[in-house]
Amino acid sequence: MTGIDFHSATLLAQEATEKAPSGVSAVTIILILLAVFVLPFILGAVISRALKLKEYSQKIGLVLFVAIVAATPFIWQISHGHDWRNAIRLGIDLAGGSNMVFEVDQGKSEKELSNEVMDQMVGAIGRRINPSGTEEVTVRKVGQSRIEVIVPGADTEDVQRIKSLITRLGSLEFDIVANRRDHPREVRLAMEAKGKDVRDNEGRVIASWREVSSDEPFSTDDQMVVRPYTRKDGTQGQEVLVIIEPNEDRRITGKYLVRARQSTDQNGAPAVAFTFNARGGTLFSQLTSKNRPSKDGFHRHLAVLLDGKVHSAPRLIDTIGSEGQITGNFTQKEITDLLNVLNAGALEVPLKPEPVSEFSISPLLGVDVQQKGKQAIIIAAVAVIVFMLIYYRFSGLVANICLTLNLLLVMGAMSFINATFTLPGLAGLVLTIGMAVDANVLIFERIREEKNRGSSLRMAINNGFSRAFTTIVDANLTTLIVAVVLYVIGTDQVRGFAVTLFIGIVMSMFTALYVGRLIFDIFERKRWISDLKMMSIVGDTSIDFLGKRKITGAISVALIVIGMGVVIARGEENLDIDFTGGTMVTFEFEDQQNIDEVRASLQKAFNNSITLEQLELSNDPTSEGRFFRLRTTMNDADLENSGQKAADGIREKLNEAFDGTDHKLRKVTMDFGEVKKLTGSADSPAGTEVELTFSGDLKPSTVETYLKEEIAKIKNEDGSDKYERIPEFQVQGATAGEKEDETADASEEAARHKKMVAQFGPDLSAADLETALAEMKTVMATTAVLDEVNSFDSSVASEMQESALMAMLISLVAIVAYIWFRFQRITFGLAAVVALVHDVLVVLGLVALGAYLSNTALGPLMGLTDFKINLPMIAAFLTIVGYSLNDTIVVFDRIREVRGKNPALTTGMVNESLNQTLSRTLLTSLTTLIVVLILYAIGGEGIHGFAYCLVLGVFVGTYSSIFIASPVLVWLMNRPGSATARATQESEKQASVSNS
Repeated sequence: MTGIDFHSATLLAQEATEKAPSGVSAVTIILILLAVFVLPFILGAVISRALKLKEYSQKIGLVLFVAIVAATPFIWQISHGHDWRNAIRLGIDLAGGSNMVFEVDQGKSEKELSNEVMDQMVGAIGRRINPSGTEEVTVRKVGQSRIEVIVPGADTEDVQRIKSLITRLGSLEFDIVANRRDHPREVRLAMEAKGKDVRDNEGRVIASWREVSSDEPFSTDDQMVVRPYTRKDGTQGQEVLVIIEPNEDRRITGKYLVRARQSTDQNGAPAVAFTFNARGGTLFSQLTSKNRPSKDGFHRHLAVLLDGKVHSAPRLIDTIGSEGQITGNFTQKEITDLLNVLNAGALEVPLKPEPVSEFSISPLLGVDVQQKGKQAIIIAAVAVIVFMLIYYRFSGLVANICLTLNLLLVMGAMSFINATFTLPGLAGLVLTIGMAVDANVLIFERIREEKNRGSSLRMAINNGFSRAFTTIVDANLTTLIVAVVLYVIGTDQVRGFAVTLFIGIVMSMFTALYVGRLIFDIFERKRWISDLKMMSIVGDTSIDFLGKRKITGAISVALIVIGMGVVIARGEENLDIDFTGGTMVTFEFEDQQNIDEVRASLQKAFNNSITLEQLELSNDPTSEGRFFRLRTTMNDADLENSGQKAADGIREKLNEAFDGTDHKLRKVTMDFGEVKKLTGSADSPAGTEVELTFSGDLKPSTVETYLKEEIAKIKNEDGSDKYERIPEFQVQGATAGEKEDETADASEEAARHKKMVAQFGPDLSAADLETALAEMKTVMATTAVLDEVNSFDSSVASEMQESALMAMLISLVAIVAYIWFRFQRITFGLAAVVALVHDVLVVLGLVALGAYLSNTALGPLMGLTDFKINLPMIAAFLTIVGYSLNDTIVVFDRIREVRGKNPALTTGMVNESLNQTLSRTLLTSLTTLIVVLILYAIGGEGIHGFAYCLVLGVFVGTYSSIFIASPVLVWLMNRPGSATARATQESEKQASVSNS
């Protein structure tokens, strides 16, 4: 501990000459700016002159400018030799990674929690795990005492390292080591003190016993005061007495640190150099000057404390100013992590070592979800494009151009704002395809009406766009309200959906109203079109919709009553572990299995409290029927009395479910070699090492999970946990040349091995390690391998429920307010909300009914599964609200137009409005239905429930806009005693007289 002197020669000023990264030249930047901001308008002028339509120069230039800006991120990636997809940021459900929620350990916190403290915590954690600021990592506050950390693309091994970085307190402190010559009073009081802290007569801490981080014998030269002590795990350690400055303002801590950087010590070993600010430098200079060697050659020692432990205690040779160096037996990994922690700053309050909620997905499964999502997008886009071409012909071609540009603009905008594409976000992109067509259909049907009235082509185009404009804006703005609420209240996955939906709606309005109009105007002015031919399936109708309101009302009441009955009967079985708390695991069989048989066995073992998904990997044809993901409400709290963790309980239940059957779970046996003692060096820490051999290929991260579980079970003699905090260790492949089981996809970063080496620090005794390994060997031989284990804390789940309900309520209130403002009558808003509540209740009931029927013969036939309500499904419900509202506002807008300034609102007016908009309603529903059915059929398990909700929502939303919203509006407007009721009675009386 004292072999390295700490003096001016070894604490040289280390102002590293850091070269600025070579960037793009000024000429290149100017050329790029010209290409993006000037070239489109030059091309617009050239094209408009060629067409002899100079008045369209600016419009053409603007469209080209927007398209080029949107394409820039992708062009940039391609021009630098990268895949264009690198411009898109993927969430953890598409790229793999982890979402962890950490909670402040308020029992160990001396500070009162405040928004300022939590903001500082978020900043420090962000700097620790993302020191360069270039990683796609999200750190944010959740509630009053939690911090959410999202790390896309990270393998479980990276996640374990990040956990350590996050929860480490990160405090740096410098104190003088007590010696018997200078500090006799402090030494005497320390020997008499019962605790670790030594106080003076005024109660101030003047000295403290601090644990030595290394197991190497601490030198007692220079009369330093050292004592042995027994750790909680039973191993022997040492404590050294350090002098504490009573005045907190004069204590030298990490708060004065300007920066820390890597260097080498006088022996060439890795070290950490640091620089203090002016105040820190002054205090450090005063402290070291005061404790310089005496004339008789007596030396004092300076204790370097990291996280409260003495890391080193070098001799002081001379006065030290603002720069110094921390030396020790560092590995390169330890150096990197220490630098990140020191430069990020200490945490204001400690965090609990394990996250209260954790969701992880392997990169391999994320790639599979991507592929299914892309497939759904492509098929949906092709289906809509073909339908629009066949039905609307030239107008359909215009709509398809707008749709293609819309997708480019959405992707480009997402890239520019660095938004995350999540699985629900991908579904939102697919949904945008269907909803983007809606604006075009509204315009085309308006143009058709104008043509049927005898208008010229130019007048029909002009009136069609101008009359559809208000309806399109009103309908889309209400959906934007839903998207904003989702973004403010939702989780990362739901936010991805909200961002995609918001951008998609804005871009669809721009492409339909601006780009579409520009194309029509150019083609009409150039006489390239003389007529707009369109198919007409619906035609003119005169259906008495309101005459059937009693029948449809009875049907709706019956659906709601039956549905709510099923919801109540299922109880908590309706909710996924997002809302109840629980555990999610992924496991594998040796051979292909039937999902119904697997589910039946699991339901017996888990008392039906499960949800099961079958996972199929696109790049592994043998994976079908072998990989499954299980969700259960079982969590750590349920097993607290037995001392088990949820993972152990689930392994036991899995064994119980499949023992004695033909369903053979994949198990891997393990053997381990002799536990070898390591000697401390610059390249490896003091501790132990052991070789592990497995019967099958495993990821090191899976092995680490097993080891942590077994170490956590080790108890003291009194039955208390020996290791409250799991000692740090690492597991890696035994040899670099060993053949690894890697897939062809580059995204699968975690190689699998049959031979590994595990290295442990000094905090874990060799005896305890052997105990943990023996238990691990037994567990692995008798239980299934769980590739992913994710936990959801019940307290977090209850907050999720509150957030979901709040999102629904805020959306409904905001929608009523907006419609009230636009239609100048609250009755329009209330009628719309009645329809929306109807839609949500009906769909909720049908979701529960679908889950109930999933175990019958209808289940496989209709693709039904045990649907559970989770956050993505809440996003689906809010999308249904937006979609249904879109339909309802289109009808209400036509009612307002038909009614004009007439104070009355008769059933005849409403029926006329419904018949006029029927073609648009059915066509929009059909195009959206095509999209969501494709999503439901091939979108994959991850969004199956989400897509099921949307399929139901299209049917129910279309139905309610006709048979619920409109009758309710008539009833509200004509309630007894109202002015509208009197006017309506008078209007109907006059109509009766004229008819007679």
